[in-house]
Order: sequence, then structure tokens, then C-alpha cells
Amino acid sequence: MNLLQRIRKFLHWETAPKPDAKLLPEVYPLLKPFRLPLILTVFTMMVGSLGYVMIDDFSLMDAIYQTGVTFTTVGFGEIAPISNAGRIFTVTLIIAGFAVFSSAIGILIAELNKGNIVSILKERRMLYKIARLKKHFVVCYHNDYTIEVTKQLRKNHIPFVVIDPRKEIHEWAIEHKYPVFLEAEPHAELSMLKAHLASAKGLITLSSSIADNIALIASVRLFEKEHFLPRPYNVIASASTMSDVEKLKKLGADTVVSPTKLTAQRVTAMAARPDMENLLEEFLYKNDNPLNMEEIVVPKYSWAILKKLKETHLRQITNTSIIGITKKDGKFISMPKGDVLITSECKLLVIGLLTDINATKEIIRKREKPKELRFV
Repeated sequence: MNLLQRIRKFLHWETAPKPDAKLLPEVYPLLKPFRLPLILTVFTMMVGSLGYVMIDDFSLMDAIYQTGVTFTTVGFGEIAPISNAGRIFTVTLIIAGFAVFSSAIGILIAELNKGNIVSILKERRMLYKIARLKKHFVVCYHNDYTIEVTKQLRKNHIPFVVIDPRKEIHEWAIEHKYPVFLEAEPHAELSMLKAHLASAKGLITLSSSIADNIALIASVRLFEKEHFLPRPYNVIASASTMSDVEKLKKLGADTVVSPTKLTAQRVTAMAARPDMENLLEEFLYKNDNPLNMEEIVVPKYSWAILKKLKETHLRQITNTSIIGITKKDGKFISMPKGDVLITSECKLLVIGLLTDINATKEIIRKREKPKELRFV
């Protein structure tokens, strides 16, 4: 370990994460058109230096300097008297230099007009941004749902990457303020590596095509197995029909949202209770609302298993309320009483402040009885 590494370790300095070099697009192949002007430049400098040495007996350094001044046509003049033959040689060198520079500028303009170099440099810069993300969501396919989903993610300060294979993604990213995006096929393994899926919290696929969603879910689950990831991804998908919902769930989607079903439920709720129309939005989705609602899974090793709800004293310890329990078999108990038993792998529907909900998670996930119970 060198001195610089020791200093960084002592001061707890961490270098910014970088993408794998294999993922970065190659820039050098695009520089091939510039080889000819570079070769001509070196060749002209060599010929010019040798010419001044042979014609006017310049020293090597004087010859190189005179050639550089003449070749670039900066107009500094002669550093030593030059013969007529030397002047003819100088004029020839100026014309050669002008021709080389003109061809180089023409090639540069042509390559910039193609846009390949600029697009690759942008992609490299984007991959560096993605490499710094952790616990982000990978949102696949741009559409109206993607626009609304990314708005909510941005409001809640949840990082995300948008992937779409169409070239228009660059324009859409500017229009809809996607901070990080990729123009790629979402289901390709290279795209998943570029999206830094190994550090992602989950993936959201919102394609209107069921085939795209199926291919993506299968690719993500295969990616998990091949890279031996410690935890499965939270895969969220959309489907237009209920039969498609069942298909995607069987293939490995954790949550499948059906816009048709959601719309029907919302319209029915509005018809039945018009006064409750905006309650859910005001309560859960409003950005400045401190209250949150979340489901907490009780692991098999939790100390709270087979304990009565009142025996856990979660409300006294964390100031949260359990308003529902979903049993392992799917049975839901609303507003459970204190005598209800907490069973293995059930889900507690908890409401409270975000910090209090996180504290509840930590207590539920403990193997041994928490010390806080001594004081309640």
C-alpha cells in the first residue's frame, strides 16, 4: 500500500465508482480517419527538418524549429539567413502544411457531422454517472406511464435509469428531465450491466407489448442467477389484461399493475364514495406529507413470531400503528386487535413516519427479543 492509499484510508476518502472498462464504448476506432493527416504531419516535419539541415546547414534544433514555424504558417520569419533554394523549399513546405491542415479540418468536420464521436463521449459520461448510483430503479421503455412514474421517483428522491432502444430517447430525456438514460435494448445483458443492475433496488417495465415485458422479466431473473446476486430484484410490470397479469406473475414479476383494473377500481370508488376521491393521493402520494404506509415482512427467524400483537409493544417503542396483517396464505386482517398472533412470513401493514417505520423494520428483523421491551 503506497503513501497516497494510506492517507486516503486514514481520512476515509473513497474514490468515485467507475464503470467496467469493458462496458465503455471504444473511441479509438472512430479516430481512424485522422491517421492520414497525422502521418502526413509527421512526414512533413521530418522532410522539412532534413531539408533545412541539408540546404542551409541548420543545426537539428534550429531545423525543427524553423520547420514548425513554417509548417504552421505562424509567420515568425527566418531564424537564420536562408538561400534561394531554401526559400523555394520554404514555400513548398508552407503549401504542404496548408494542404495537410485543410484535409485535417475537412475530416474533423465530416466526423463531427456524423455525430458518432459526440454520441460515444456522451454515453461514456452517462455510464460514469450510472456507476455512482445505488439502490436505484431501472425503468424500461419510454411512454406516458414512464413519464408519470419518473416524476414520482424524482419527487421522492429515488434515483432511476431510463432505458429505451429508440433514438428519440435523447430528446425525451431532455423534455422530461431524465437525469440518466441509455439508448439500448433493455433485455440485453450488456444493457443490464450498463444500467448497473447489480446495485439496483428493482426494475420497472412499462411496455405496452406483453412480449417485451415477458422477455425482460425472464432476462432479469436469468441475470440474477448468472451473477449470483445476494437478493432478488423487485420487478414491477404493467399488463393490459388480467390474463397477462397472471402470466407475468408466473414468470417472476413481483408486482403486476393493470391500468384497466386500477381505472375500474378508482371509478367505482368515486361512484360509491365521492367524498373519498382524493384521500389516497393526499395521504400517501403528496410530497410534503410526513406520513408513510408500508408492508413489513416478518422473517422466519424473527423474535416476534407467535407473539401476540400487544406483546410486541411496537406502538409504544416506535410510535407506529399496524392497521393490517396479511397472512402467508393471503388472508388479510384489517385493524387487527392486540390478541392477533404474528406468524412467520406474514406482512404487517404499518403507518407512521418514515424514520419510525424503518425503526419498526429493524426491531421485527431481530433474532432476539429487543432491549427496548424492558422499558414498556
